[in-house]
Amino acid sequence: MSKRAVLEVIALTPEDAVAAQAGGADRLELVTDMASDGLTPSHDTFARIRAAVDIPLRVMLRLSDGFAAGDAAARDRLVREARVLRSEGAGEFVLGFLTAAGEPDMGAIEAVAGAVDGCRWTFHRAVDHAADRDALRKQLADLPGLDTYLTAGSAAGVDDGLDVLVAEAARQGEPGYTQQILVGGGLRLDHVPRLRAAGIDGFHIGGAARPGGWAAPVSADAVAQWRAALDTT
Repeated sequence: MSKRAVLEVIALTPEDAVAAQAGGADRLELVTDMASDGLTPSHDTFARIRAAVDIPLRVMLRLSDGFAAGDAAARDRLVREARVLRSEGAGEFVLGFLTAAGEPDMGAIEAVAGAVDGCRWTFHRAVDHAADRDALRKQLADLPGLDTYLTAGSAAGVDDGLDVLVAEAARQGEPGYTQQILVGGGLRLDHVPRLRAAGIDGFHIGGAARPGGWAAPVSADAVAQWRAALDTT
């Protein structure tokens, strides 16, 4: 029997969070500004979502579009955001920074990961834009708290990245490959059978939970459809 899959849903509001939990989400990724692919939500939004649901929340630590951490001032702000959110009760996070050459920005990653003080965190889809994803995973292998990679296998999305995802799943347990693969980025229900057959047990949806588009709220029914698919595949 396959291990029960984790279903993570993007939430922008408390209403999203309530609907996602009602539909069977295991965890939420909290962001704002999807036009910039998801930035750090306000402290008020975090507090209201935290009060509305009782499933785990992973809070995005990202202040601008793209995968650069920015200059020293921007990095300091990221560290402050992480510390404040941690002090306000955030217990899980999402982050990831690359240099202009597509290499992991270890200074920024270590500073922000250090600020969350050992909490569990996801390295997000920056991995799909890295110059060398294998080298990145090996460089990050021993960072405290890193337990998940959110990835489509390709910068272009899951359609293009399926073979990479299946190959990386086959390496689970090797150095640099002990973290959970959380598949997201153009993920569709028809991708699920192949991914589950490869042993992948983490799935992340955003637009797929919103049949009305990003201007519409999360649909509990849409999330429930994913829950049922993951539980029967």
